[in-house]
Amino acid sequence: MSNLPKHLLAGYHKFITGYYITESDHYRSLAREGQTPETMIIACCDSRTAPETVFSAGPGELFVLRNVGNLIPPYEPDEHFHSTSAALEFAVKALKVKNIVVMAHGRCGGIRAALAQSGAPLAPGDFIGKWMSLIAPAAQTVASSSLMTAGERQTALERISVRYSIANLRTFPDIAKLEGKGQIALHGAWFDISTGELWAMNKDTGDFERPEAP
Repeated sequence: MSNLPKHLLAGYHKFITGYYITESDHYRSLAREGQTPETMIIACCDSRTAPETVFSAGPGELFVLRNVGNLIPPYEPDEHFHSTSAALEFAVKALKVKNIVVMAHGRCGGIRAALAQSGAPLAPGDFIGKWMSLIAPAAQTVASSSLMTAGERQTALERISVRYSIANLRTFPDIAKLEGKGQIALHGAWFDISTGELWAMNKDTGDFERPEAP
């Protein structure tokens, strides 16, 4: 007897008797020919912000990497394990994606942890604290501002984290080279869970703006 939670089995049954039936030919094609997504999305692990849902994407359309706070570490080729960098390497070198989108979101728990600098670690390893230290300089600056409310500080750092991650993407030699040749484009976005609004980062100014419908 399966040990999978019942709600997962119920969800799978709904998938296999509904959506899969209408998309079975597409799934067989993907299985036979492999994946060729043009866009990689780097998003947060937060269960409320699935990129496939936000962008109404079907199977094979997006290559998605999710981690706490949608962060990209700088390029560090060493003997340690680098899951985020490994995903980037595969997307850029094997899949040859044309776009990389860093998508942050409102009410991010990782960002909240970065702002609460005096907060106790969740566990002795403090993996979240160490990971979010990637944006520690910005977090310290934003947290010290008495001119913003707590909500404004949260949103500010969420959006700043996107700019940090895009800057770190450019430390990867292959990405920097491809961007310089116009063969890959880096994008930033911020999704508001409460309203469903998507804000896109202006590549020239760094400001976040509401994009027009295509």
